[in-house]
Amino acid sequence: MAVLLAAAATPGCGGSSTSSPPAPHIPAARTFELAGFEPRVASSSRSFELAFTILQPSGRALTSYRRGSGPHTGVHLILVRSDLGAIVHRHPPIGPGGRVSERITVPAPGRYRLVVDAYPNLAGPLRNFQLFRWIRVGGTVPSQTVPPFRPDAVVDGYRFHVRGRPAPRAIQASFLTVDVDDPHGKPARFTPWYGALAHAIFFRRGTLSYFHTHVCGAGATGCASTFGPTSVTGSSTAPGRLRIGVLLPLPGTWRLFLQCRVGGRVLTVPFTLRVSA
Repeated sequence: MAVLLAAAATPGCGGSSTSSPPAPHIPAARTFELAGFEPRVASSSRSFELAFTILQPSGRALTSYRRGSGPHTGVHLILVRSDLGAIVHRHPPIGPGGRVSERITVPAPGRYRLVVDAYPNLAGPLRNFQLFRWIRVGGTVPSQTVPPFRPDAVVDGYRFHVRGRPAPRAIQASFLTVDVDDPHGKPARFTPWYGALAHAIFFRRGTLSYFHTHVCGAGATGCASTFGPTSVTGSSTAPGRLRIGVLLPLPGTWRLFLQCRVGGRVLTVPFTLRVSA
């Protein structure tokens, strides 16, 4: 709802008994917002139903979203634990009247920041926007610190190797190359998941600032991610190789969660990046 901000009328100077006319009432700017959001606090169960409707600045529910084969469609739900120790990524269906509902299971208790990254099908320059909420899942919270950069990681027998030593700078597009081998040492073959061959989801330590880029195959459209006038597009031109676009808004320590589908399963691989000014 709009909030009316009223400035108090101030009496005139000197001995005049005439007061100044009241200042006009200026409503606060209307923005997109989440309505009917649940849950704000999850129980001790790590599985819960997440639901909401996005309201437009007009107050009406947003029901029309971009569609297509690329990743920049619909609504992306991303939950990240406050210590950057875990992430959940979903693309839920849009229900009647614009209601979004999805069963979420988080890997461990803790305080999670929810990012609702929406791609509306509206006229004008607006391409997408984010809305945020906090959700606390009860239980014993694991203690974890963000580790330093390590170029190698193994998940479910798949080996991920970052080439060289990445040195990204804030607000400047750059790329890092990751080689992925299957458990037999052969280049992994990626299959599309949520419209892309790989998703690169970035969160900044402390502020949990967010950025999201994609890796797409040859000839794919709708994969570019932008920050201001700059855009970046990741690509994969050979099995087992991901060229990831990096375009981060702030310096600091960032956690990259690289997600891809290989061998019929979705793998999530974290890397730490130090971004300079």
